[in-house]
Formats: sequence, C-alpha cells, structure tokens
Amino acid sequence: MRIYLACTVRGDREGMLAGRAIADRLRRHGHDVLTARLLAGDVDSAESQLTEEEVYRRDIEWLSTCDVLVAEASGSSDSVGFAVGYVLGRARHTGQQIVLLYDKERREAISRLITGNCDLVCCTTFGYRSIDDLTAFIDRHFAVSPT
Repeated sequence: MRIYLACTVRGDREGMLAGRAIADRLRRHGHDVLTARLLAGDVDSAESQLTEEEVYRRDIEWLSTCDVLVAEASGSSDSVGFAVGYVLGRARHTGQQIVLLYDKERREAISRLITGNCDLVCCTTFGYRSIDDLTAFIDRHFAVSPT
C-alpha cells in the first residue's frame, strides 16, 4: 500500500520517535511510506530547498493518491490536521482509509476532533501507551497476509 504518514514536521516534534517507529514498521510490512524522508533529522534543510508551492503540490499529490493516511496526532500541527481533513473529506468517495494515532499520555492536549472521531467506515483511532503498544497495533493492522 501507498501510505501517507502525517506527523509534525515544523511544530511540536515530540511525536518523531513514534513517527519513525511507525514508518519503520510499515516498511517492514512492505508498504511504501511516501513521507518517510520527512522523518530525517535534516528535514528542515532538505525541505527548505523546495518552495512552499512545490511542497503543497507534492503533498496534495501524495494525499490524493495514497491508499491510507496514517496520522501520528500527538503533536500540535496544522499540517496533520489539514491532511486528515483533506483525506477524511474525500474518503467515502475515494475508498481511502485514515488511521489516527496518539499518545494517551497527551490526550488532554490533543484535539477532540482526533480523539472523538467516530467515523467507523473510513477511520480507525488508536491511543497508545508506549512505542511497543504502537508497533503492536501497526503489526496487527498493517501486516500483509500471504496469498
């Protein structure tokens, strides 16, 4: 599957450890993580080589063509909210799925639009307590069955 992993790039980067664990696990299961390079330590310098319009066009292309949007929503980020809203608003027509992940320790600081999401057709929401808890969820949800 083609997966857009949304996590904070310019804002609160506390979720980066979780984002990296998610991306690693998804790749282990054979999925293409479109945004994996945004988890690199030098993301600011790499992204500064692109214009704002180039970033927008690239990300809209990724969001429009991904099979699944996985959002690590523990950090405060307008771009994560934008990505979730963009895909969720189209998902019933495109067949795309959304997986919302957040650190339960930070629940009170996370938008209730994330923690309260009850769209069971297009969206799965999971609060995790540890990286092990998170990677076990990824394994259950994204393992590819042998054919």
